Amino acid sequence: MSAILSVDHVGVRFGGLVAIADLHLDVAQGEILSLIGPNGAGKTTAFNVMTGFLKPSQGDVRFRGTSLTGLSPHAIARLGLARTFQRTSVFPDDTVFDNVMIGLHGQGAQMARAPLLAALIGRAGAGERQLRARAEALLDWVGLGARAQEKAGALAYGEQRLVGVALALATEPAMLLLDEPVSGMNASETRVFVRLIRQIRERGITILLVEHDMPMVMEVSDRIVVLNYGRLIAEGPPEAIRSDPAVIEAYLGQGSAARRAAAEAQATREAAHA
Repeated sequence: MSAILSVDHVGVRFGGLVAIADLHLDVAQGEILSLIGPNGAGKTTAFNVMTGFLKPSQGDVRFRGTSLTGLSPHAIARLGLARTFQRTSVFPDDTVFDNVMIGLHGQGAQMARAPLLAALIGRAGAGERQLRARAEALLDWVGLGARAQEKAGALAYGEQRLVGVALALATEPAMLLLDEPVSGMNASETRVFVRLIRQIRERGITILLVEHDMPMVMEVSDRIVVLNYGRLIAEGPPEAIRSDPAVIEAYLGQGSAARRAAAEAQATREAAHA
């Protein structure tokens, strides 16, 4: 399948610190790709480059054939590339519904700055009703419809993250970047979120995911790329990444790959003699 997003030999340096050395990857149209790696591997830095919050020291990022170099985050979002963030940013004293409405208004929805004549003949009111219906649909989609009239600050942390997902989906993106979306969620909430990710993809939205919950990553991903110290060390389907010695060593330390291989061999021998 053709690439919707291409990261072309991107590097990021902060003085003498190399955050990303030479990252090159393509995200295929319609796939769920996970970007994983130990803490400090450069995952969020890569997200920030892709979405215009950080300028690369070298290389280029192209989205649907358009270079994103020099574009603002808002301009990139208008092209159809949306993201969520590691930390929630809700208005805690407003309802969940009003949080989404604020986001919709802030994205330059059609009714904003309606001309006086349009207001007089009721078009502005119609636009507002459309926005309210859109907000309700988004909250139903992410599973927060029943919590719409509760204060956002009263939601559990994981539920607050779903508000951020609703706001990202409100931009009607072609591709969605999710930065640690299940952080703070329990096992049941994570399972629900996995279903949501699949529903998002079913609606034609490509997904790039950064996440530390490895069982969730292995379950939901079509393909996984692995960063360590700012370099890509592995790429492939979940079953290949799960047993890759370089990945095991990056996560668990030197020698762990050999121990893992020995343990798996022992388990195989025991199964054969059972």
